[in-house]
Amino acid sequence: LHMHIADARKAGESEIRINLLSAWEESELFTPRERAVLRWTEELTRLVDRSPSDAAFAELREHFSEKDCVDLSVAIGMINLWNRLNCGFRTLHPNDRRREKAAA
Repeated sequence: LHMHIADARKAGESEIRINLLSAWEESELFTPRERAVLRWTEELTRLVDRSPSDAAFAELREHFSEKDCVDLSVAIGMINLWNRLNCGFRTLHPNDRRREKAAA
């Protein structure tokens, strides 16, 4: 999250949209195209709950080509892999690493 939020800020994303990202379904600050990607991201990330829905895929296809859908899905999968590796190996936030070094 630290890295992605920093990158979003550098790319000019507004603080309000960053802060409301976790409430994207309730917010009107996200375009239909963005909402389709966010829904698809959640569908692919929460596979334990259920398979990705046909409705979510149809919504994605309204806004993206088949190649775009593949590229987005691969990116989502890679980010999920990095998240799982970082959680599994207990990777610390940069601020926590600094604190740990200072305490040593």
